Amino acid sequence: MADSQRGEQSWYTHAMTLRIVGRSSSHFTRIARMFAHELGVTYEFSPLYDLLSHNSKDYAENPALKVPILETEDGVWFGSSNICRELARRAPEPARVIWPEDLSQRTAANAQELVLSGMNAEVSLVMSALASANPADAYQVKLREGLAHSLAWLEQHAPSVIVALPADRRVSFFEISLFCFVTHLQFRKLTDTSPHSSLSAFAELFALRPSAQSTPYAFDKP
Repeated sequence: MADSQRGEQSWYTHAMTLRIVGRSSSHFTRIARMFAHELGVTYEFSPLYDLLSHNSKDYAENPALKVPILETEDGVWFGSSNICRELARRAPEPARVIWPEDLSQRTAANAQELVLSGMNAEVSLVMSALASANPADAYQVKLREGLAHSLAWLEQHAPSVIVALPADRRVSFFEISLFCFVTHLQFRKLTDTSPHSSLSAFAELFALRPSAQSTPYAFDKP
């Protein structure tokens, strides 16, 4: 290959636009997309239309067959946490981000754990519904009870966790994941969140952020 061709190929590789593969109806995907907006990182969005697909190519070769995935010139990143960290490294300007490991206080750390646990429970419930599983199955019942207990706990403790976050933060993983969790429950109608006034108020306020308004939940259609 001629030097000029190598130069052109190298320039093209490094000029590649980041691409997030996911679903507009996915709370984990929304976390990644909101981080990109908050940090000013440009990306393309590529929807996964068939949630039951077994083809790894549809998942940008993620062997776990899960979204989201971030495609970069250097390769792919699996999962919202990995993606958000890579987006932070690529932010055009330095920004203070509060990560889960920064939540050193017990209540804050537990709050983050319950949010992520609840999000995973939602995925299980959605996938079970797609597979026509019996909602009265003991496991389904346990998942729903766990969600209800987690929401009640977060209703009581999340406000104090948010108040204690550093004021100079650009964004925190906890706030974005909590927002995506609560609003996804509303979007999927998995449980009624209206009795949880503190969580509802938080979600309504956070929904005013441009990153939230740019990434509404929706069902992607080809």
